[in-house]
Amino acid sequence: MADHSGAVMRISFQALEQLLAAIFVRHGVSEANATILAGNCAGCERDGSLSHGLFRIPGYISSLKSGWVDGKAVPDIEDVGAAFMRVDARNGFAQPALAAAMPHLVDKVVASGVAVVAIRDSHHFSALWPDLEPLARSGFVALSMVSGLACVAPPGGRSAVFGTNPIAFATPVAGAHPMIYDFATSAMSNGDLWLAARAGHDVPLGTGVNASGELTGDPKAILAGGALLPFGGHKGAALSLMVEVLASALTGGQFSSEVDFSNHPGAETPKTGQIVIVIDPIRGGNKLFAERVAKLMGSVRDAGQPRLPSDRRYRTREASERDGISLETDTCEYLVSLSH
Repeated sequence: MADHSGAVMRISFQALEQLLAAIFVRHGVSEANATILAGNCAGCERDGSLSHGLFRIPGYISSLKSGWVDGKAVPDIEDVGAAFMRVDARNGFAQPALAAAMPHLVDKVVASGVAVVAIRDSHHFSALWPDLEPLARSGFVALSMVSGLACVAPPGGRSAVFGTNPIAFATPVAGAHPMIYDFATSAMSNGDLWLAARAGHDVPLGTGVNASGELTGDPKAILAGGALLPFGGHKGAALSLMVEVLASALTGGQFSSEVDFSNHPGAETPKTGQIVIVIDPIRGGNKLFAERVAKLMGSVRDAGQPRLPSDRRYRTREASERDGISLETDTCEYLVSLSH
């Protein structure tokens, strides 16, 4: 992104979405796919998920320019069971692949009470919560996982095997927005690590190791031949291993350690797989599900936890919709230059 001058402006979500769509089309994405990617990226920026918002645009463009990802890919949907779908993203982005599958996925949940969609040969370069929020708003419980580029070493390991391998979970809550958490199984997401390096900030010791395998708080040393570590030691590593099994082995996608874009200089998007599991929580007469979840959320707050997952995101969204999304002027000018 461009150097920062400090001058700030406000832009509406719709204007930012249109600008980003123009950028994607300008760099080889079909209009249909560009609309989906732009909405996703603008939504992350609007809601304060900055490590998956505009920060990602140069990486998207670089991957497209390198020929590593097909921005015009049309996914193939394969019906393989009453509650099971496979999607071949055909070397395209994961969000358009999921969007194409979504109507069929919902039909399966309505018919069977549960559904699984296994996406392979896909590039996921964003947060997972936008994938699940529409499902939770429709009354479903949803879980998603995606593997990525190997940048995380197992505990005691000397080299990266796992991606940051995020897990996202969403549930309806009566009288409130859905509760959605979305976190990397690494001690820090790769996007946040890059943001820390760019800002010159140290990260907590235990976040990662340098190229010699020594613990370091310097994000630049972690990025320069080192590796992130799983959160929670062996427990986080076990979760990351589960993500590799479900999002890569089960889907038929590549493991994080198999991603190799060395023949595509500039590529940044990992080509692996994504799993989405959706459940109808009221099936079988459980009509008070959302009310019971709301009661649980209230108990957690009463116990002293002031902020639950997604609370800050919704507050930031409300402010952005009221006041506009805050952007540095030179960032906006840079985006405009990319759209021509």
